[in-house]
Amino acid sequence: MDIRGYQGYQGYQEQGINDLSQGELLLLLYDELVKRLFRAELALDKQDYLLFEASVDRGLEIIRYLDDTLDMQYPISRNLNRLYDYFSFELQRVKAGRNKTELERVKKMAGELRDSFREAQKNAESEAAAAAEGQE
Repeated sequence: MDIRGYQGYQGYQEQGINDLSQGELLLLLYDELVKRLFRAELALDKQDYLLFEASVDRGLEIIRYLDDTLDMQYPISRNLNRLYDYFSFELQRVKAGRNKTELERVKKMAGELRDSFREAQKNAESEAAAAAEGQE
């Protein structure tokens, strides 16, 4: 693929991301976080420590981004901030000690959090659709 084709594809991807709602972007980040932690787990099993560390590092970057974008005027944000701090602390320990048990625990918790946000997104969409129908 030449550079123009790549730039066109990259623009297409960026446009797709720009069309997502904040809730959809949040779910995309959580999906990526869980994927990276799963990849880290597989890499640890295969003793591919470069991929393991890169996957954990990417997970940490996602967590930092999620934490940095919290709106602290809401009480839930303070709770999420503490949870993200916990995830970061545990993933640093996982990386240093190659601790699969802790990695599994953080991956499970991140997946549960993602599922909670997914359910909240569905509920919000249902409520918005019901409200739109009521206005017609």
